Amino acid sequence: MPLSPPPRETAPISTPLLVHCQNLSKNFNGKPAVAGLDLDIPARICFGLLGPNGAGKTTTLRMLLGQSPRSGGTLEIFGQDIEFNRRQIRQRTGIVPQADNLDPDFTVEENLRMYGSYFRLPAHEMDRRIPQLLEMVELSARAADRIDTLSGGLKRRLTLARALVNDPEFLVLDEPTTGLDPQARHMIWSLLHRMKRNGKTILLTTHYMEEAERLCDQLMIIDNGTLLAQDSPTGLIHKYCESDVLEIRGGISKEAIGRLPSSCRTEQAGESLYIYSNHAKPLLELAQGLPDAACLHRHSGLEDVFLSLTGRELRG
Repeated sequence: MPLSPPPRETAPISTPLLVHCQNLSKNFNGKPAVAGLDLDIPARICFGLLGPNGAGKTTTLRMLLGQSPRSGGTLEIFGQDIEFNRRQIRQRTGIVPQADNLDPDFTVEENLRMYGSYFRLPAHEMDRRIPQLLEMVELSARAADRIDTLSGGLKRRLTLARALVNDPEFLVLDEPTTGLDPQARHMIWSLLHRMKRNGKTILLTTHYMEEAERLCDQLMIIDNGTLLAQDSPTGLIHKYCESDVLEIRGGISKEAIGRLPSSCRTEQAGESLYIYSNHAKPLLELAQGLPDAACLHRHSGLEDVFLSLTGRELRG
């Protein structure tokens, strides 16, 4: 059953870009948290914002949501400047925060109804929409349950349903599957694919590279508040990483590494050695000559790109 749209205060604005940022910056105590970021998000795609802890992702999201004023640059959503049209933009935006902030004093259904009241949705509209949303996230049978009886996965599904109460065109998800088991994570992924098919534009932050590869049409990797790379997941892998990787855990002599072709690239992380090459043969031959080491040959992925661009050092 299709979801019924709520009444709009303003007519949708036709624009080729749903989000447009140019030279966006944010300073704290004179230090840049976001430094000259250019960010364009077309409508009807899933756009991923990736980066290590402290990279500037949360600061960027807070500016995009009108929760923190920018220090400089252009920031437009739906063709409108967020500084002067925050309320109109918020009416058309749904938010899934990193931490669940459901009201424990209300039931599942009451949480949705209370949130809908913030958007001044009439009671008859919520009567129609809330059952549809609960059915979508498979929580119809828990409508009268208290929040403290729900598992982490059920809470995330409810938080996603809550973000859709106002039928937003723009959906912002901050690490939506952190801490979930594989079953709950796959269900959230399925719901997000459905949202995109239904015409939503999604902005996603995540530390799960598999999640980013599965969901995102375009990805931006940032660090220290600046852009490192932007492309499709496949484009980033092809552009910034060799095709094959050999992971070695255990001893390996410098002589064995020295016999590798000069085109091979190595990265050390603790006791693990990563050898990258566009040719699988030398990697397989090396692995066969290391019977006492644990070797894993695989194709490179987005995580290899991420670590190559941002480094393997732990962040606070």
